[in-house]
Amino acid sequence: MALVYTSRWSGPLVSPMATGAESSTTNASPLMPLSWTSMATSPEGRDRPPAPNQRPGTDRGRISEGAARPARPRVMLRSANMKTIAIRSGMAVALLTLVAACGSGTAATTASAPAGTRVTSCGVTLEIPAVPRRAVAMEQNAAEIMLTLGLADRMAGTAYQTDPVLPELKEPYTRVPVLARQYPGREALLAEKPDFVYSMRASAFAPEAAGSREDLAKLGVPAYLSSNDCEDRALIPATAEFEAIFKEIGDIATVFGVRERGQAVVADLRRRLEAAERSAPRDLDADVMWYYSGTKVPAIAGDTGLPGTITKLLGSRNAFADVEQQWTEGNWEEIAARDPDVIVLADLTRGGDGDSAEAKKRFLREDPVASELTAVKNDRFIVVPGSSVDPSIRSVTAVEQVGQGLARLHG
Repeated sequence: MALVYTSRWSGPLVSPMATGAESSTTNASPLMPLSWTSMATSPEGRDRPPAPNQRPGTDRGRISEGAARPARPRVMLRSANMKTIAIRSGMAVALLTLVAACGSGTAATTASAPAGTRVTSCGVTLEIPAVPRRAVAMEQNAAEIMLTLGLADRMAGTAYQTDPVLPELKEPYTRVPVLARQYPGREALLAEKPDFVYSMRASAFAPEAAGSREDLAKLGVPAYLSSNDCEDRALIPATAEFEAIFKEIGDIATVFGVRERGQAVVADLRRRLEAAERSAPRDLDADVMWYYSGTKVPAIAGDTGLPGTITKLLGSRNAFADVEQQWTEGNWEEIAARDPDVIVLADLTRGGDGDSAEAKKRFLREDPVASELTAVKNDRFIVVPGSSVDPSIRSVTAVEQVGQGLARLHG
C-alpha cells in the first residue's frame, strides 16, 4: 500500500522532550545586541565580542524572545485509496527521512551517531545519546555550518541573521524556522523542544538569552560552544587558527552522524586555503588595518583574532599587531600615526554607524584626519562580508578575497 504524507503543519515531526525547571542566574557574560557602546574584555585582557558581528562599544538592547510555534498536531498518513491512518510521529520521521535521502538535496542523516558519542566543547564533555532531530543554531554562522553539512532536516530553528545568507544555502535556510531577530530567550528556545543547541558566541548562553549550558544540560539538552568564545576565557586559544574551525566542523558532523560529509567539507576548505596562500603576493611590504565598524570610535582588529591570522598567512603585516586582543577600540590620531597601506572593510548590513563598506568609505574620505591616510588617498580598500571576519564556514572566503585584493593593489 503506497502511503502519502499529509499535514497542515510544516514543522519537524518529532516527539517533544520533557523540560525542567527554569534556569537560575549564572555568571555567564551578558548578551549585547547589534548596537553597542562598551568593550567587553576578559581578565586576561582579550576582548570578548559579545554577539555576532559586534565589536567593542554598543548599547545593550532588548532580547527578542521570539514566538512559540503552534502545538504539534497528530500526524496523518493516507493510503492510495485516501483512507486516513493515524500513526506515531516517530514512524513519520522514518518515512520522511527516507524520502529526503532519495532526492531532496539534503544530505541523508539516517546514519546513527555511535552510542554514547562524546565531543568536548570549551572544556565541557557533551554526551550525545543519539543523532539530534531538533537542533537549534543560535546565530547565522552556526546555521551555515549545519546547512553546509546538509542538516536542514535536523534543525528546529535558528536566529540572529547578520548578513545575507550564502547563495548556495538560501533554499535550505528558508526551511528552517527563525526563532528570533537576535537570540531567542530561554522560554522561546525551550518551546521548540530542542535536543541540541549550537552557538559560536558565549553570549547566546547568557541568563537573559538561552541560559547557561549547565542549565540546559540539566534538561537533557547538550549545548556546543565554539572554542573561539569560551565562557572560561582561559580556554580560548591565543590566536584564531583555521585548524580550530576545521575541528569544529568535524565535531558537528560527528554529532549528526555525517562524519564523511564533514571530512569532505574540510578537505575542500583546506584545498582552497592552501591555494589562496600560494597565490598571495610574495614579499609584500604593506601594513594592513581591519576596520569593522564605528566612525567616532572605530573597531579595529588586533593580533589574536581571525584577521590577524589571515594577515600573517598572506604575508602582510597587521598595523595593530602589537594589540593582543581580537578587536580593540581605536582612535583616528593613533591610526594616522600608524598610517596603514591597505584597509580591509567589513561590510555589515545592520544599518548602524559606519556599518556598511560604503558608509566607511564615505567617512574615511570626508574626515579631516582619516582622509590623509595613505590607504585612503590611494583608494586601497578591500571589502569582505562582516560575518567572514569571525571563525566560520566563510573564513576561507575572506582569505581568498583579501589575497586577491592585495594582489590587485600591490601585485
